[in-house]
Amino acid sequence: MSVLPIVTYDDEVLRKEAEPVEENTPEIQQLIDDMFDTMYNADGVGLAAPQIGRLHRIFVADADPMTEEEQGSKYGPLVLINPEITFESEEETKMDEGCLSIPGVNASVTRPEKIVVNYLDRDFNEQELEVDGWLARVIQHETDHLDGILFLDHLSLFKRKLLSSKLKEIDEGRAEIGYPTVLKKQEANK
Repeated sequence: MSVLPIVTYDDEVLRKEAEPVEENTPEIQQLIDDMFDTMYNADGVGLAAPQIGRLHRIFVADADPMTEEEQGSKYGPLVLINPEITFESEEETKMDEGCLSIPGVNASVTRPEKIVVNYLDRDFNEQELEVDGWLARVIQHETDHLDGILFLDHLSLFKRKLLSSKLKEIDEGRAEIGYPTVLKKQEANK
């Protein structure tokens, strides 16, 4: 198991749609283990494969640290392969979001309060999960990553403009980041 570097928001891999995972292989199982190591090392609650430069429709999540605050259900670590959100409630909620690919940047994002997601678990068994609260938000955020969408895309142009100085710090390598990353500029200089 390994901690892998996380790509930052300006990397084109985060703007591409991830490919479905067709079969359970030792490489996929290793990727899952590495993704959990990477997520926990960065104190994250979710991590999608594109965030480590892999275009597979898979993400890991563990929203339990967040649900302690709201006395929510405990689901533990989850692996969602080829997730598909099949229901979104009309009721929406606004919550602060951040992203391991956009370190130090947080903003309020409005999303459906409750969702239903169908997916394959780590053993490639079909699952259906109905959730609300933090886990629903994490699943929506990470599913967006699989579709090439960042939480910044849910913000107004004005709000993105307000965040531009923080984004520039990331671009220039001046942001303090407590975990391994691959900045686009670093990649270009190789």
